[in-house]
Amino acid sequence: MKIYTRTGDGGATTLFDGTRIAKSDPRVDAYGEVDEANAVIGLVRSEGLDREIDDLLGQVQRDLFALGSRLADPAERIADRVTKIALGPEDVTRLEQAIDRFEEELEPLRRFILPGGTRAAAALHLARTVCRRAERRMVALAVLEVEFLAYMNRLSDLLFVLARVVNHRAGVAEAEW
Repeated sequence: MKIYTRTGDGGATTLFDGTRIAKSDPRVDAYGEVDEANAVIGLVRSEGLDREIDDLLGQVQRDLFALGSRLADPAERIADRVTKIALGPEDVTRLEQAIDRFEEELEPLRRFILPGGTRAAAALHLARTVCRRAERRMVALAVLEVEFLAYMNRLSDLLFVLARVVNHRAGVAEAEW
């Protein structure tokens, strides 16, 4: 199978249900943002994180791939056949538990902090902002399961906490605003 098909050269793409839509369609925009968030998390993982954080972000990448697949499937044509694209309340709970666990090693926030610190922390802040943008695109799409939005909302919180943890573990002070 070749990587190029030439079917998108005219500015359209095909969803999983066979529908052809413009690449500027809000649905394509939404799953494109999710894909971008996934790519930035891949960049974060290339920074040599500790195993606990790297494993967690690896699962997040799989979750985001599943979410992007669901966004590209308006008729839920693949949902019954492919169980790995299921995303539900338990996935949101998993993120909440990770947030709670990591926050235990941090000082409580007293002020806003400026994104930055180590390269990994700065990339986590970038991933957080892309995640928030993806969430906004999903809200604009207005056809999503509530778990999708809750997942993205919690994920951006997790990425913020992880940026703080990465800086903390590296001994890098946060810049307050």
